[in-house]
Amino acid sequence: MSDVTGRFALAAAVVAVSLVMASASAARHDYGDALSKSLLYFESQRSGRLPYNQRVRWRGHSGLTDGLEQGVDLVGGYYDAGDHVKFGLPMAFTVTMLSWAVLEYGDQIAAAGEGAHALQSIKWGTDYFIKAHTAPNELWTQVGDGDSDHYCWQRPEDMTTSRRAYKVDAEHPGSEVAAETAAAMAAASIVFRRAGDAHYAHLLLHHAQQLFEFADKYRGRYDDSVRVVKSFYPSASGYKDELLWAALWLHRATGGRDYLDYVVSNADDFGGTGWGVSEFSWDIKYPGLQILASKLLIEEKELSSEYRTVLEKYRSKGEFYVCSNMNKNPGGAARNAPRTPAGLIFIRPWNNLQYVTNAVFLLTVHSDHLAVLLAVLGCMSSAAGVPLPVPT
Repeated sequence: MSDVTGRFALAAAVVAVSLVMASASAARHDYGDALSKSLLYFESQRSGRLPYNQRVRWRGHSGLTDGLEQGVDLVGGYYDAGDHVKFGLPMAFTVTMLSWAVLEYGDQIAAAGEGAHALQSIKWGTDYFIKAHTAPNELWTQVGDGDSDHYCWQRPEDMTTSRRAYKVDAEHPGSEVAAETAAAMAAASIVFRRAGDAHYAHLLLHHAQQLFEFADKYRGRYDDSVRVVKSFYPSASGYKDELLWAALWLHRATGGRDYLDYVVSNADDFGGTGWGVSEFSWDIKYPGLQILASKLLIEEKELSSEYRTVLEKYRSKGEFYVCSNMNKNPGGAARNAPRTPAGLIFIRPWNNLQYVTNAVFLLTVHSDHLAVLLAVLGCMSSAAGVPLPVPT
């Protein structure tokens, strides 16, 4: 089970709010209400000791002994679905995407009266990640056992199933989850720096840098170290996409050239400029990485020609994803995202709407990026592959 459908409803709602002023359909749909309910959903998924201003009143404190058996405090975070397991990889990706949504559309979210709730949703996750990162090379990545949990249907306030915690470390590496958590904390650090909380932003960035170093130095698949996760969130794409994704978010958070060097120098070997795919998800980060990398072509004026060439390759693969999800790539069905008979993007049978809302988000973000330079997306036209103009 996974609550990613609900999680990524936020991405769609944020995009919808960003289009309210321009869309004729705004009169038919209350996008502000959709945004509000998407953020309210996160409060229903909270684990731990709930605050006085908790709006979902039927929820109570839960998971207050998480980590006790292992001698660590792992109280907090988000439950994954209707179950009570806390899975680190999808939780971290959720926070990364929440943060990205706020960075792209924070003004619209605030105008809808939901700015504070968005920050609270991010912080509930990052506070937990700080607890879970108990040493530079140690990250607790799961609390609870999915198999036993799914045999017992009960409220989290009453749960009696195992709360065993699992970790990755230098001897049992988990590069996917460590790098994704680094990405989440780096992205969130930008959010809180812009919000005026410099101390918390610095704390998040410190953890993000340590986690990235851990993920990169001790490379290994996290589902080989935490085998109980294989039935629920196995790593199909490996960890190289997460390493590039985390490095790019750290570049955005710090402006540090070393992180950009990493993204450029590893572009080919790690698949960043090689993978053209139709899925963006908690497992496969390549399209998000590629779209985010292409934004540097707009924002950074002093890029060398070598760097611009590599970033254009990222952009090309990102636009393969965009065109695929618009059903506009040449080559027919083999090069475009599958669809239902009625036209809905259909990547996988289970929780398919997560892929749909991720696509809505990335397509809207990339559209906004292109609009800055009055550039055109060319899927099957002469505009395909034309480099973006250098910003002045």
